[in-house]
Amino acid sequence: MNDKHSTEWAVEARGLVKTFGDNRAVDGVELQVRAGSIYGVLGPNGAGKTTTIRMLTTLLRPDAGEARIFGHDVRKEAHLVRQLIGVTGQYASVDESLSATENLIIFARLLGLGRAEARRKAAELLEEFGLTEAAKRPLKYFSGGMRRRLDLAASLIAQPPLIFLDEPTTGLDPRTRSQMWDTIRRLVDTGSTVLLTTQYLDEADQLADRIAVIDRGRVVAEGTVDELKASVGTSALHLRVQHARRIAEARELVEQVLQVRTSVTAEAGQITAPMANPDQVTDLLIALRTRGIPLAEISVQKPTLDEVFLTITGSGTTESATQALLQPNKVEGA
Repeated sequence: MNDKHSTEWAVEARGLVKTFGDNRAVDGVELQVRAGSIYGVLGPNGAGKTTTIRMLTTLLRPDAGEARIFGHDVRKEAHLVRQLIGVTGQYASVDESLSATENLIIFARLLGLGRAEARRKAAELLEEFGLTEAAKRPLKYFSGGMRRRLDLAASLIAQPPLIFLDEPTTGLDPRTRSQMWDTIRRLVDTGSTVLLTTQYLDEADQLADRIAVIDRGRVVAEGTVDELKASVGTSALHLRVQHARRIAEARELVEQVLQVRTSVTAEAGQITAPMANPDQVTDLLIALRTRGIPLAEISVQKPTLDEVFLTITGSGTTESATQALLQPNKVEGA
């Protein structure tokens, strides 16, 4: 990797726009990704994450705006950009009828490596991704996690300075997801830059140095995890009412007392809201008791990325998007 890459922006995007018919999938996206970091792009299905990645990787031509990869324009210098990047999508881009070794050798040969060098590189990557024992096995017998690791290995044959990972752990079991996290961290430790799109809040929280939140094709917030959490207040309130029929009434009271209107969510009988001042809990408890609404539980915690996303996007977040962002996928010991 050229030394200059370590001191430049790996990605610079200004005003990116992409329209499909009447759908403005990407609506003025702005991004700056520093070389040598992990940058997370967070958002629900349909937010514009994948379309943005496809423009940055020269697979789609922007309708407006500009983007540069290590200073190279993605439209005018697409051939140079492609030499600087590796792309791993949501599904393995390999041939099921061939073995893992054969797949990697083919990729390496297509990239210009000699026969011996291609075989050496394949063996090296299979060991790195824990696939040596399955090297000769046809891919049709691979698990989803093994396929995903092989796909990532294939994208690294040329050792690119910038790696795009588009939802790389979608559908993986917790153990395999944790292994992928470790691999991503190792890539950055050895000098690569990673731009990661994900629906998983815990994944962005664990990995990313900085995060951009995309909603409806626009970057609606950007910063470190701590900065984004601080933007929704110092604490978050979680409470559950004893009787589900009173949840709407309790929610209205929470909004009134805490003076928040679009960031209170009711999920399985639980109400969550950001709090600027934990002392407000006393006022809320008095109000709930006065109204005769009994609680099953209540707690005040530091805000999570759940609260960040829901607060930033407000009532515009659809129910399906909210469900995607709140699905349980915590990985222990990652």
